Amino acid sequence: MAEHRRGANLPSIGGFNRTVVLDAVRRSPDGLSRVELAARTGLSAQTVSNVTRFLIEAGMIVESGTVVSGRGKPRTILRLEPGSRYAVGVHVDPAVVTYVLLDLTGTVIASSTTSTPTADDPSEVVRTIASAVDGLIADAGVDVDAVLGVGIASPGPIDVDAGIVVDPPFLPRWWDVPLRDALADATGYPVLLEKDVTAAAVGEMFLAGESSARNFAFVYFGTGFGVGLVIDHEPVRGVGSNAGDAGHIMVDQGALAGTPDGSGTRGEVGAAVAPERLVQIARSRGVPLAGGGAGAGAESVAGSGGVSVDAVDRAWDELSAAIAAGDEAAAGLAADAGAVMGNAVVLIVNLLDIDRVVFGGPFWSRIASAALPAARESIIGSPLLVPKHPVEVVESDRGADVAAVGAACLVLDAALSPRASALLIRR
Repeated sequence: MAEHRRGANLPSIGGFNRTVVLDAVRRSPDGLSRVELAARTGLSAQTVSNVTRFLIEAGMIVESGTVVSGRGKPRTILRLEPGSRYAVGVHVDPAVVTYVLLDLTGTVIASSTTSTPTADDPSEVVRTIASAVDGLIADAGVDVDAVLGVGIASPGPIDVDAGIVVDPPFLPRWWDVPLRDALADATGYPVLLEKDVTAAAVGEMFLAGESSARNFAFVYFGTGFGVGLVIDHEPVRGVGSNAGDAGHIMVDQGALAGTPDGSGTRGEVGAAVAPERLVQIARSRGVPLAGGGAGAGAESVAGSGGVSVDAVDRAWDELSAAIAAGDEAAAGLAADAGAVMGNAVVLIVNLLDIDRVVFGGPFWSRIASAALPAARESIIGSPLLVPKHPVEVVESDRGADVAAVGAACLVLDAALSPRASALLIRR
Protein backbone atom coordinates (compact mmCIF):
# COMPACT_ATOMS: atom_id res chain seq x y z
CA MET A 1 0.00 0.00 0.00
CA ALA A 2 1.40 3.39 -1.01
CA GLU A 3 2.51 5.74 1.73
CA HIS A 4 1.26 9.32 1.73
CA ARG A 5 2.42 12.45 3.47
CA ARG A 6 0.58 12.92 6.74
CA GLY A 7 -1.05 16.12 7.89
CA ALA A 8 -0.41 18.33 10.87
CA ASN A 9 -1.81 17.17 14.18
CA LEU A 10 -3.06 20.20 16.10
CA PRO A 11 -2.38 18.82 19.61
CA SER A 12 1.28 18.36 18.68
CA ILE A 13 1.73 21.91 17.40
CA GLY A 14 1.96 23.35 20.92
CA GLY A 15 4.89 21.09 21.75
CA PHE A 16 6.52 21.82 18.40
CA ASN A 17 6.26 25.57 18.97
CA ARG A 18 7.90 25.19 22.37
CA THR A 19 10.89 23.49 20.81
CA VAL A 20 11.06 26.20 18.13
CA VAL A 21 11.20 28.90 20.83
CA LEU A 22 13.62 26.93 23.02
CA ASP A 23 15.93 26.32 20.08
CA ALA A 24 15.92 30.02 19.15
CA VAL A 25 16.72 31.08 22.72
CA ARG A 26 19.37 28.36 23.07
CA ARG A 27 21.19 29.54 19.97
CA SER A 28 21.23 33.16 21.22
CA PRO A 29 23.66 33.41 24.17
CA ASP A 30 22.76 37.07 24.71
CA GLY A 31 19.07 36.24 24.91
CA LEU A 32 16.09 37.36 22.87
CA SER A 33 13.08 39.55 23.53
CA ARG A 34 9.59 38.31 22.73
CA VAL A 35 9.50 40.66 19.74
CA GLU A 36 12.75 39.18 18.45
CA LEU A 37 11.46 35.67 19.06
CA ALA A 38 8.36 36.38 16.98
CA ALA A 39 10.49 37.77 14.16
CA ARG A 40 12.97 34.90 14.27
CA THR A 41 10.49 32.04 14.54
CA GLY A 42 7.64 33.39 12.44
CA LEU A 43 5.21 32.76 15.30
CA SER A 44 2.55 35.28 16.21
CA ALA A 45 3.07 37.58 19.18
CA GLN A 46 0.26 35.81 21.04
CA THR A 47 1.77 32.37 20.42
CA VAL A 48 5.19 33.57 21.59
CA SER A 49 3.60 35.03 24.71
CA ASN A 50 1.79 31.77 25.49
CA VAL A 51 4.82 29.59 24.82
CA THR A 52 7.25 31.72 26.82
CA ARG A 53 4.83 31.84 29.74
CA PHE A 54 4.73 28.04 29.77
CA LEU A 55 8.53 27.76 29.54
CA ILE A 56 9.07 30.30 32.32
CA GLU A 57 6.67 28.41 34.58
CA ALA A 58 8.55 25.20 33.72
CA GLY A 59 11.80 26.90 34.73
CA MET A 60 13.45 26.34 31.35
CA ILE A 61 13.82 30.02 30.44
CA VAL A 62 14.08 33.11 32.62
CA GLU A 63 13.54 36.82 32.21
CA SER A 64 16.95 38.47 32.43
CA GLY A 65 16.98 42.25 32.32
CA THR A 66 15.63 44.67 29.75
CA VAL A 67 16.94 46.53 26.74
CA VAL A 68 15.76 49.77 25.18
CA SER A 69 15.46 49.64 21.42
CA GLY A 70 14.17 52.84 19.90
CA ARG A 71 11.02 54.43 21.21
CA GLY A 72 8.56 52.54 23.33
CA LYS A 73 8.77 50.44 26.47
CA PRO A 74 11.94 48.43 27.21
CA ARG A 75 11.97 44.83 26.00
CA THR A 76 12.46 42.00 28.46
CA ILE A 77 15.25 39.60 27.52
CA LEU A 78 14.68 35.85 27.79
CA ARG A 79 17.52 33.41 28.33
CA LEU A 80 17.84 29.68 28.77
CA GLU A 81 18.11 28.50 32.39
CA PRO A 82 21.07 26.08 32.14
CA GLY A 83 20.47 24.29 35.44
CA SER A 84 16.80 23.58 34.88
CA ARG A 85 17.35 20.31 33.01
CA TYR A 86 20.22 17.88 32.47
CA ALA A 87 21.13 14.93 30.26
CA VAL A 88 23.56 12.04 30.73
CA GLY A 89 25.74 10.70 27.93
CA VAL A 90 27.45 7.30 27.95
CA HIS A 91 30.04 6.18 25.41
CA VAL A 92 30.85 2.47 25.37
CA ASP A 93 34.37 2.18 23.96
CA PRO A 94 36.48 -1.00 23.84
CA ALA A 95 38.96 0.49 26.32
CA VAL A 96 36.78 2.59 28.61
CA VAL A 97 33.20 3.68 29.24
CA THR A 98 32.90 7.46 29.49
CA TYR A 99 30.05 9.26 31.27
CA VAL A 100 29.18 12.96 31.02
CA LEU A 101 26.47 15.13 32.56
CA LEU A 102 25.36 18.11 30.45
CA ASP A 103 23.18 21.04 31.41
CA LEU A 104 20.53 22.52 29.13
CA THR A 105 23.10 24.53 27.16
CA GLY A 106 25.24 21.47 26.47
CA THR A 107 27.95 22.41 28.95
CA VAL A 108 29.69 19.45 30.62
CA ILE A 109 28.95 19.65 34.35
CA ALA A 110 30.59 16.39 35.42
CA SER A 111 32.30 13.38 33.90
CA SER A 112 33.71 10.00 34.91
CA THR A 113 35.01 6.76 33.43
CA THR A 114 34.91 3.04 34.19
CA SER A 115 36.65 0.08 32.61
CA THR A 116 34.60 -1.50 29.85
CA PRO A 117 33.01 -4.67 31.24
CA THR A 118 32.88 -7.86 29.19
CA ALA A 119 29.41 -8.93 28.17
CA ASP A 120 29.54 -12.53 29.35
CA ASP A 121 26.87 -11.44 31.82
CA PRO A 122 24.70 -8.67 30.30
CA SER A 123 23.14 -7.94 33.68
CA GLU A 124 26.60 -7.10 35.04
CA VAL A 125 27.12 -4.66 32.16
CA VAL A 126 23.87 -2.93 33.03
CA ARG A 127 24.67 -2.83 36.75
CA THR A 128 28.09 -1.29 36.08
CA ILE A 129 26.75 1.42 33.79
CA ALA A 130 23.67 2.15 35.91
CA SER A 131 25.77 2.51 39.04
CA ALA A 132 28.13 4.91 37.27
CA VAL A 133 25.22 6.98 35.93
CA ASP A 134 23.60 7.23 39.36
CA GLY A 135 26.95 8.12 40.93
CA LEU A 136 27.63 10.83 38.35
CA ILE A 137 24.29 12.51 39.02
CA ALA A 138 24.60 12.20 42.80
CA ASP A 139 28.16 13.52 42.91
CA ALA A 140 27.13 16.53 40.84
CA GLY A 141 24.36 17.34 43.32
CA VAL A 142 21.73 17.36 40.59
CA ASP A 143 18.06 16.69 41.34
CA VAL A 144 17.19 13.37 39.72
CA ASP A 145 13.87 14.83 38.56
CA ALA A 146 15.77 17.41 36.49
CA VAL A 147 17.47 14.71 34.38
CA LEU A 148 15.75 14.34 31.02
CA GLY A 149 17.29 10.99 30.19
CA VAL A 150 20.37 9.01 29.21
CA GLY A 151 21.91 8.67 25.76
CA ILE A 152 24.20 5.74 24.91
CA ALA A 153 26.74 5.83 22.10
CA SER A 154 27.95 2.38 21.10
CA PRO A 155 30.04 0.94 18.29
CA GLY A 156 27.82 -0.66 15.67
CA PRO A 157 26.08 -2.63 14.56
CA ILE A 158 23.14 -1.86 16.80
CA ASP A 159 19.43 -2.62 16.61
CA VAL A 160 17.81 0.70 17.48
CA ASP A 161 14.24 -0.61 17.40
CA ALA A 162 15.05 -3.37 19.89
CA GLY A 163 17.59 -1.29 21.82
CA ILE A 164 20.26 -3.97 21.38
CA VAL A 165 24.01 -3.75 20.88
CA VAL A 166 24.37 -6.55 18.33
CA ASP A 167 28.01 -7.62 17.86
CA PRO A 168 30.54 -4.77 17.58
CA PRO A 169 33.83 -6.09 16.13
CA PHE A 170 35.93 -4.29 18.74
CA LEU A 171 33.83 -5.40 21.72
CA PRO A 172 34.41 -9.15 22.10
CA ARG A 173 31.52 -11.10 23.63
CA TRP A 174 29.13 -8.14 23.31
CA TRP A 175 26.51 -10.16 21.45
CA ASP A 176 22.87 -9.04 21.50
CA VAL A 177 23.21 -7.02 24.71
CA PRO A 178 19.77 -5.45 25.49
CA LEU A 179 21.35 -2.28 26.78
CA ARG A 180 18.66 0.35 26.22
CA ASP A 181 15.65 -1.17 27.96
CA ALA A 182 17.66 -2.83 30.72
CA LEU A 183 19.41 0.44 31.54
CA ALA A 184 16.10 2.29 31.51
CA ASP A 185 14.72 -0.22 34.00
CA ALA A 186 17.83 0.03 36.18
CA THR A 187 18.01 3.84 36.29
CA GLY A 188 14.39 4.88 35.86
CA TYR A 189 15.35 7.32 33.09
CA PRO A 190 14.36 7.26 29.43
CA VAL A 191 17.30 5.88 27.42
CA LEU A 192 18.26 6.46 23.78
CA LEU A 193 20.71 4.20 21.93
CA GLU A 194 22.75 5.49 18.99
CA LYS A 195 25.77 4.42 16.98
CA ASP A 196 28.85 6.27 18.25
CA VAL A 197 29.71 8.02 14.99
CA THR A 198 26.14 9.29 14.61
CA ALA A 199 26.04 10.42 18.23
CA ALA A 200 29.22 12.43 17.66
CA ALA A 201 27.64 14.10 14.63
CA VAL A 202 24.48 14.89 16.60
CA GLY A 203 26.58 16.47 19.35
CA GLU A 204 28.39 18.64 16.83
CA MET A 205 25.09 19.62 15.21
CA PHE A 206 23.46 20.49 18.53
CA LEU A 207 26.35 22.53 19.90
CA ALA A 208 27.60 24.25 16.74
CA GLY A 209 26.30 27.56 15.42
CA GLU A 210 23.24 27.60 13.19
CA SER A 211 25.16 27.91 9.91
CA SER A 212 27.88 25.42 10.89
CA ALA A 213 25.33 22.78 11.86
CA ARG A 214 23.44 22.65 8.57
CA ASN A 215 25.50 20.32 6.35
CA PHE A 216 28.71 18.58 7.35
CA ALA A 217 30.60 15.31 7.63
CA PHE A 218 31.93 14.27 11.03
CA VAL A 219 35.05 12.13 10.62
CA TYR A 220 35.19 9.92 13.70
CA PHE A 221 38.56 8.37 14.51
CA GLY A 222 38.36 5.95 17.40
CA THR A 223 39.13 2.26 17.52
CA GLY A 224 37.57 2.25 14.05
CA PHE A 225 37.13 4.87 11.30
CA GLY A 226 33.66 6.23 10.56
CA VAL A 227 31.93 9.24 9.06
CA GLY A 228 28.72 10.70 10.48
CA LEU A 229 26.63 12.90 8.20
CA VAL A 230 24.28 15.80 8.83
CA ILE A 231 22.29 17.06 5.86
CA ASP A 232 19.96 20.04 6.20
CA HIS A 233 20.16 19.87 10.02
CA GLU A 234 19.19 16.18 10.05
CA PRO A 235 21.57 13.34 10.99
CA VAL A 236 21.74 10.59 8.37
CA ARG A 237 21.08 7.31 10.17
CA GLY A 238 20.13 4.95 7.36
CA VAL A 239 17.38 2.34 7.33
CA GLY A 240 18.80 0.39 10.27
CA SER A 241 20.48 3.35 12.03
CA ASN A 242 23.91 1.89 11.28
CA ALA A 243 25.12 4.44 8.74
CA GLY A 244 28.67 5.70 9.04
CA ASP A 245 30.96 2.74 8.38
CA ALA A 246 33.62 4.25 6.12
CA GLY A 247 36.63 2.09 6.91
CA HIS A 248 36.42 0.11 3.66
CA ILE A 249 36.91 3.14 1.40
CA MET A 250 39.94 2.47 -0.78
CA VAL A 251 42.57 5.20 -0.66
CA ASP A 252 46.13 6.01 -1.59
CA GLN A 253 48.06 5.19 1.59
CA GLY A 254 50.80 7.67 0.79
CA ALA A 255 53.70 7.48 3.25
CA LEU A 256 51.91 4.75 5.24
CA ALA A 257 52.17 2.26 2.38
CA GLY A 258 54.56 -0.66 2.66
CA THR A 259 55.48 -0.45 6.33
CA PRO A 260 55.56 -2.21 8.66
CA ASP A 261 53.34 -4.90 7.17
CA GLY A 262 54.24 -4.71 3.50
CA SER A 263 50.81 -3.36 2.48
CA GLY A 264 50.43 -1.99 -1.03
CA THR A 265 50.07 1.58 -2.24
CA ARG A 266 46.29 1.44 -2.06
CA GLY A 267 44.30 0.02 0.80
CA GLU A 268 41.25 0.44 3.01
CA VAL A 269 41.43 3.64 5.03
CA GLY A 270 40.27 1.91 8.22
CA ALA A 271 43.10 -0.61 8.05
CA ALA A 272 45.64 1.99 6.92
CA VAL A 273 45.08 4.26 9.93
CA ALA A 274 44.11 1.63 12.51
CA PRO A 275 45.59 2.86 15.81
CA GLU A 276 47.40 -0.41 16.48
CA ARG A 277 49.01 -0.28 13.01
CA LEU A 278 50.09 3.32 13.51
CA VAL A 279 51.70 2.33 16.81
CA GLN A 280 53.73 -0.31 14.95
CA ILE A 281 54.76 2.21 12.28
CA ALA A 282 55.72 4.72 14.97
CA ARG A 283 58.07 2.18 16.51
CA SER A 284 59.56 1.34 13.13
CA ARG A 285 60.30 5.05 12.68
CA GLY A 286 62.06 5.27 16.01
CA VAL A 287 59.34 6.83 18.16
CA PRO A 288 59.90 5.46 21.71
CA LEU A 289 56.61 3.89 22.78
CA ALA A 290 56.52 1.61 25.81
CA GLY A 291 52.81 0.70 25.57
CA GLY A 292 51.12 -1.19 22.78
CA GLY A 293 52.33 -4.71 23.49
CA ALA A 294 50.05 -7.67 23.89
CA GLY A 295 48.42 -7.73 27.25
CA ALA A 296 47.87 -11.04 28.95
CA GLY A 297 44.20 -11.60 29.53
CA ALA A 298 43.29 -8.26 27.97
CA GLU A 299 40.72 -7.90 25.22
CA SER A 300 42.52 -7.58 21.89
CA VAL A 301 41.79 -5.32 18.95
CA ALA A 302 40.31 -7.23 16.04
CA GLY A 303 42.97 -7.99 13.48
CA SER A 304 45.79 -6.64 15.64
CA GLY A 305 47.53 -9.89 16.37
CA GLY A 306 46.51 -9.98 20.02
CA VAL A 307 47.43 -6.41 20.93
CA SER A 308 45.17 -5.29 23.76
CA VAL A 309 43.02 -2.18 23.42
CA ASP A 310 44.37 -0.93 26.75
CA ALA A 311 47.96 -1.27 25.52
CA VAL A 312 47.18 0.54 22.27
CA ASP A 313 45.47 3.30 24.23
CA ARG A 314 48.54 3.72 26.47
CA ALA A 315 50.84 3.79 23.45
CA TRP A 316 48.61 6.40 21.86
CA ASP A 317 49.00 8.60 24.93
CA GLU A 318 52.76 8.27 24.55
CA LEU A 319 52.52 9.15 20.86
CA SER A 320 50.51 12.24 21.77
CA ALA A 321 53.11 13.25 24.36
CA ALA A 322 55.88 12.77 21.80
CA ILE A 323 54.08 15.06 19.35
CA ALA A 324 53.65 17.69 22.06
CA ALA A 325 57.36 17.40 22.92
CA GLY A 326 58.33 18.16 19.34
CA ASP A 327 59.29 14.65 18.21
CA GLU A 328 59.47 15.04 14.42
CA ALA A 329 58.93 11.35 13.71
CA ALA A 330 55.79 11.28 15.85
CA ALA A 331 54.43 14.46 14.27
CA GLY A 332 55.27 13.14 10.82
CA LEU A 333 53.36 9.93 11.47
CA ALA A 334 50.31 11.88 12.65
CA ALA A 335 50.50 14.05 9.54
CA ASP A 336 50.71 10.97 7.32
CA ALA A 337 47.63 9.51 9.02
CA GLY A 338 45.74 12.79 8.63
CA ALA A 339 46.60 12.91 4.93
CA VAL A 340 45.31 9.38 4.35
CA MET A 341 42.05 10.16 6.16
CA GLY A 342 41.73 13.28 4.04
CA ASN A 343 42.10 11.18 0.89
CA ALA A 344 39.03 9.20 1.95
CA VAL A 345 37.05 12.28 2.92
CA VAL A 346 37.51 13.83 -0.55
CA LEU A 347 35.26 11.09 -1.93
CA ILE A 348 32.56 11.92 0.62
CA VAL A 349 32.79 15.65 -0.07
CA ASN A 350 32.41 14.94 -3.79
CA LEU A 351 29.50 12.57 -3.27
CA LEU A 352 27.46 14.90 -1.07
CA ASP A 353 28.74 18.33 -2.17
CA ILE A 354 29.17 19.45 1.45
CA ASP A 355 31.15 22.48 2.58
CA ARG A 356 32.24 21.49 6.09
CA VAL A 357 34.26 18.59 7.48
CA VAL A 358 34.75 18.08 11.22
CA PHE A 359 37.37 15.69 12.60
CA GLY A 360 37.05 14.22 16.09
CA GLY A 361 37.03 11.13 18.24
CA PRO A 362 39.05 9.65 21.11
CA PHE A 363 42.12 8.82 19.01
CA TRP A 364 41.92 11.90 16.80
CA SER A 365 42.12 14.45 19.62
CA ARG A 366 45.55 13.16 20.66
CA ILE A 367 47.18 13.66 17.25
CA ALA A 368 45.11 16.60 15.98
CA SER A 369 47.82 19.25 16.22
CA ALA A 370 49.84 17.48 13.53
CA ALA A 371 47.10 15.54 11.73
CA LEU A 372 44.60 18.33 11.07
CA PRO A 373 46.78 20.56 8.84
CA ALA A 374 47.71 17.51 6.76
CA ALA A 375 44.09 16.35 6.50
CA ARG A 376 43.00 19.84 5.48
CA GLU A 377 45.63 20.06 2.75
CA SER A 378 44.80 16.55 1.56
CA ILE A 379 41.16 17.55 1.11
CA ILE A 380 41.23 21.10 -0.23
CA GLY A 381 44.39 20.52 -2.27
CA SER A 382 43.24 17.27 -3.82
CA PRO A 383 43.15 17.16 -7.63
CA LEU A 384 40.13 14.89 -7.24
CA LEU A 385 38.05 17.49 -5.34
CA VAL A 386 34.98 18.35 -7.44
CA PRO A 387 33.10 21.15 -5.57
CA LYS A 388 34.26 24.66 -6.48
CA HIS A 389 32.95 26.22 -3.28
CA PRO A 390 35.21 26.51 -0.20
CA VAL A 391 35.36 23.46 2.07
CA GLU A 392 35.98 24.19 5.75
CA VAL A 393 38.04 21.52 7.53
CA VAL A 394 38.10 21.84 11.32
CA GLU A 395 38.52 19.90 14.55
CA SER A 396 35.64 19.32 16.94
CA ASP A 397 35.77 21.34 20.15
CA ARG A 398 34.34 18.38 22.12
CA GLY A 399 37.67 16.61 22.64
CA ALA A 400 38.12 12.91 23.31
CA ASP A 401 34.68 12.68 24.95
CA VAL A 402 32.87 13.72 21.77
CA ALA A 403 30.80 10.52 21.54
CA ALA A 404 29.67 10.72 25.19
CA VAL A 405 28.83 14.41 24.78
CA GLY A 406 26.99 13.54 21.59
CA ALA A 407 25.03 10.82 23.39
CA ALA A 408 23.83 13.35 25.96
CA CYS A 409 23.02 15.76 23.15
CA LEU A 410 20.73 13.09 21.68
CA VAL A 411 18.56 13.57 24.75
CA LEU A 412 18.78 17.37 24.64
CA ASP A 413 18.15 17.41 20.90
CA ALA A 414 15.04 15.27 21.31
CA ALA A 415 13.75 17.67 23.96
CA LEU A 416 14.82 21.02 22.52
CA SER A 417 15.21 20.86 18.75
CA PRO A 418 12.23 21.33 16.43
CA ARG A 419 11.61 18.45 14.07
CA ALA A 420 8.99 18.54 11.34
CA SER A 421 8.19 14.91 12.17
CA ALA A 422 6.76 16.13 15.46
CA LEU A 423 3.84 17.56 13.47
CA LEU A 424 2.92 14.28 11.83
CA ILE A 425 -0.21 12.47 12.89
CA ARG A 426 0.70 9.18 14.53
CA ARG A 427 -1.69 6.38 13.64
